Amino acid sequence: MTLLMSEARKQMHPHAFTGMQIAVLLFLMLLLMSTPIWTQPVPPLSDYINHLARMHVIATINKDPYLGRFYAIDWQIIPNLTMDLIIPPLMRVVSIYHAGQIFLVTTFALIMSGTLTLNRALFGRWSVLPLAAFPLLYNYVFLTGLVNYMFGIGLALWALACWIMLRERHWFFRFAISTLFVAALFFCHLSALGIYGVGLLATESLRLWSRRNEPAILHLVDFIATGVPFILIVPLLLYSPTLQLALDYSWEPRGKIDGLIYVIQAYSDIVTFALITIVAGGATWARRRRLLHIHPIFWPLLAISALVYLLMPRIMFATYMADQRLPLAFVFMLIACIDIDLRRQIARRGFLVLVIVVLLVRVIEVNVSWAELSRPVSEFRASIKRIKPGSKVLVAYAERNAGEDVSELGLVHAACGAMIERSALVSTAFAVKGKQILRVRSEYQDIVDTEDGTPPLIEQLIVAADRPSQDKSQYWHMWPSRYDYLYILFTETDAPNPDPDHLTLLQDGTRFQLYRIGNPK
Repeated sequence: MTLLMSEARKQMHPHAFTGMQIAVLLFLMLLLMSTPIWTQPVPPLSDYINHLARMHVIATINKDPYLGRFYAIDWQIIPNLTMDLIIPPLMRVVSIYHAGQIFLVTTFALIMSGTLTLNRALFGRWSVLPLAAFPLLYNYVFLTGLVNYMFGIGLALWALACWIMLRERHWFFRFAISTLFVAALFFCHLSALGIYGVGLLATESLRLWSRRNEPAILHLVDFIATGVPFILIVPLLLYSPTLQLALDYSWEPRGKIDGLIYVIQAYSDIVTFALITIVAGGATWARRRRLLHIHPIFWPLLAISALVYLLMPRIMFATYMADQRLPLAFVFMLIACIDIDLRRQIARRGFLVLVIVVLLVRVIEVNVSWAELSRPVSEFRASIKRIKPGSKVLVAYAERNAGEDVSELGLVHAACGAMIERSALVSTAFAVKGKQILRVRSEYQDIVDTEDGTPPLIEQLIVAADRPSQDKSQYWHMWPSRYDYLYILFTETDAPNPDPDHLTLLQDGTRFQLYRIGNPK
């Protein structure tokens, strides 16, 4: 790696941006990029409000008798604990919503600073090019609310950067730091840990190849020893309930292209196409003028990432989008492997203009979309006030394939806001053993979804109400006598009451309805 870094240092450009200037640009761009988050108390991210509700339970369960009646916290070794460890302590000084916003912005900062630091470790100097990755912070993976994984991407970037910077120092420090990162990444997400592993494999493969003319034994041992810190994962998984989910996997050939699109896709296909065109045009212009410099690690990283992505199953450890979430992290790593020559003033100005234009386009897109989505979100939060504290809330869908469009993601788990605002039991709260530490107490386990499945259709509820002796295996069996309220999501405008004998309409909102369950008479 010394040979690689020395080669990179030959490309140092004395008239490019200084480290302080890059730090200022990082701060200003982060401030601009986080504007949509600060202006929305509850950003319309799919899983986000469900996770936030769990944070609220963790922080208040000992003081809230309703939540204490419904839920329990079972602290275990689970590779999905980042928010659980960070947000509840923050709630001692700020509200649950502000704590969530701080976590999201911190995630953005961690990813971008990690990309910059990895680029610095590879090229031996600070470069402004990684700032071009800012618009990618808003992407489909983020909009689905996979915030623990997003946090893990930033940590994996920092981990790889530290490994490269410590590569030629005493092995003890390198392995000690790597072991700490492995432990931290495990508690972020197993996929984030895999990202770090891919980065190490590419780095050490290049190093091994660069020394192919030297005696092979010692270098091969050094190569294999890179994986020693990962041995820590064995006891962690053995003592984790997540291991029970190891056989819950499936591989799908379709959707691999979608995973690549998710890297840059947010709300508008037009904006996505425009961003791709602008970035591709700028990169082509810079490449033709030999302004772009690609670090040798780029190619093994690209090859290994592509192979891992193609072989990765769609569901792994009962986690959906196991493969489709990977390209985003790989792209941030690949961007860190590129440098740009900005000695010419026209190149510096052109680069800044390009980055600022792309960033503004993305921020405006998200701001406009969230402003449009704020109406149904605000209506939904207002409807929660109609629910009595300590109630049991059932969630159902009006359409079979609802909730898949990016504009509908904010409503998928919106009902979990009742856990925060009304201390309610919500049927869709994440409480899967091995994936979350939230548990539903035994007397209520048979009326909630403990498998993280899709809510029932309203047609299924009507059948269950008319024929209560039919399928008793579903948690919504006998729902008219077991729940207090029903949310029907993704309804059409002025949709009729589907079951007047058991439901009384409380609010007919945009794409949802809230009903009180009971005999209307």
